[in-house]
Amino acid sequence: MKGKVIKSTGSWYIVLDGTGREWECRLRGKIRLDGLRSTNPVAVGDDVVFEQEPGKETGVIKTIEPRNNLIVRKSVNLSKASHIIAANIDLAIIVATIAQPRTSTGFIDRFMVTAEAYHIPTALVFNKCDLYSDDQIGEMAELIEYYSGIGYTSFGISAKTGFNLDKVRDLMQGKICLLSGHSGVGKSALANALDPSLNLRIGAISDVHNKGKHTTTFAEMHHLAFGSWIVDTPGIKEFALYDMETETLAQRFPEMRDLMSQCRFANCTHTHEPGCAVKEAVERGDIADWRYNNYLRMYNNEDWSYES
Repeated sequence: MKGKVIKSTGSWYIVLDGTGREWECRLRGKIRLDGLRSTNPVAVGDDVVFEQEPGKETGVIKTIEPRNNLIVRKSVNLSKASHIIAANIDLAIIVATIAQPRTSTGFIDRFMVTAEAYHIPTALVFNKCDLYSDDQIGEMAELIEYYSGIGYTSFGISAKTGFNLDKVRDLMQGKICLLSGHSGVGKSALANALDPSLNLRIGAISDVHNKGKHTTTFAEMHHLAFGSWIVDTPGIKEFALYDMETETLAQRFPEMRDLMSQCRFANCTHTHEPGCAVKEAVERGDIADWRYNNYLRMYNNEDWSYES
């Protein structure tokens, strides 16, 4: 039988077959794909072939169908391994916040770079805008203007008040969408607001550290009433790039990609070379300083903290 993995608990997987029946499945042996060393060889969104275990109501996953794409990050526990967040995604939505807790542009840019590498369309929404001060609203507006200017759909929302949720539904219509972001940014609250029948558990923000607490333990795919699928993922503290070549990193930044052909040297790294069109754009203000600095940190493979 064929089906799609809609939930992963690490050792067992829920697979939805073509008739709408859910099967609890396990892996038979180890599966490795294209040499990718991963802590989770089967991910939510994977299309799989499985068979029913004799005399049982459970199944065994035999093979994983070729993936259209995937979102992957470096494993927190194994530095040379990856962790697949989700596979076969039509749209990745970064849920960010200006405050309570704050999402850094470093986190946003690392996620976007990974999505660019796997050709996954990405949108950026700033949640909790009903809570922001005037200064924070101004900061959000500047970020929305910049990211929109380089091709990313970006806008503010409020899962609490319903502000701009119609825009989110329009974006998601008919698609398999990944929601990703730090713990506490309101991913589950947003999913509940989009479709109240989901009733996903929502956590509180820690008063001590102003950071979210994990409420989503395992990645899970949910069908929404208006005709979309949503992949709700555990909050990500750190998003470290996995297997990203420095030679191609600038190609994952749309505003840099547009200028690379104008650099004096074909192999320009946009870090120190003379006649670099990217650095000239930074000096003119066409590329934001903070965005270029995020590029440099990725290029130099610098460590990232939760706040960075």
